[in-house]
Amino acid sequence: MGHRVGVLCDTLPASTATENALRNLESICELGVMRAPMSRQIGLRDVTAYQSVRRFARKTEAQILHGHGAKGGAYARLAANGLKRSGQNIRALYTPHGGSLHYSPESLKGRIFLGLEKRLDTKTDGLIFESRYSARLYEANIGVPTCEARIIPNGLKSVEFYEIAIEAGADDFVFVGELRRLKGVDVLLRALGQMRETRAVTAYIAGGGPDAEEFRKLARKLGLGSAVTFAGPVPAGRAFTRGRCLIVPSRAESFPYVVLEAAAAQLPIIATDVGGISEITAGTPVELIPAGDARVLAEKMSEFLEQPEKYVAHARVLQESVATHFTVEGMAQAVTDLYENLLRLPR
Repeated sequence: MGHRVGVLCDTLPASTATENALRNLESICELGVMRAPMSRQIGLRDVTAYQSVRRFARKTEAQILHGHGAKGGAYARLAANGLKRSGQNIRALYTPHGGSLHYSPESLKGRIFLGLEKRLDTKTDGLIFESRYSARLYEANIGVPTCEARIIPNGLKSVEFYEIAIEAGADDFVFVGELRRLKGVDVLLRALGQMRETRAVTAYIAGGGPDAEEFRKLARKLGLGSAVTFAGPVPAGRAFTRGRCLIVPSRAESFPYVVLEAAAAQLPIIATDVGGISEITAGTPVELIPAGDARVLAEKMSEFLEQPEKYVAHARVLQESVATHFTVEGMAQAVTDLYENLLRLPR
């Protein structure tokens, strides 16, 4: 589109795929790719991260500073606010990705994080929600946005739509994501344990995270042993070839890319009805299930093993729907339209 773009992100390596993607961006991003230490928890490191963001935005003379996630959103808004006072023509945008919005307003952490979000709302020029779910959650926990706010769903490129070729000897099911309790991996393991009482079933679990060892212990306790493969971080496209059906057992989500990617690959999906997943499957025969219920998940997984052709047919319909409603071209155009609109408004 002709815009000059830069990226600033954490120094902590996320995965081989992410590091490769960042290296590829270095040749595309005219404003550069910069790394700075950032932490999930509130601490002194936030001061240096904020200063890095501010220096980066001042050096590049950025007009748009768009923060993703609670921490990125805080850094962007605080840095832009300071740069505005020094005369820079800059606007601050924020895209929540769950994070602080998932905390209960009644909990101590919820009161702290949501309180900070309310204070930062006044320093925000634009809000982008990737789902109606996130927009509703923001309004319920923080309030009606005081700035321009739009819902712009995530999208995929046309080359990401294909008919997946499952590997010979693939497992029955595959999970792709961070190994955290929030993602429901323990629910998947318990469902597999219930199924193993009456039939042989296998699963391929791709991902890493803070609860990985806990899940390995649970798998051993349930006697799953050779039935489950913990593969570590694996690119989603490659992991999809290792299972005949994707399981998304999350307790909470925002608008998960893994569901879009699996839908685009025409991979059958069993997912929980959380966050914006229902917005992805709307208008299709794909049925979602309640979160946290291993019995219901086991029943659904058993149904897939008994009627795989039904799930394959549903996957075809879902692919067509996603190709119509969730494109990266539409997403990019809507985001840049908002950028340009905000720059036309008085500072």
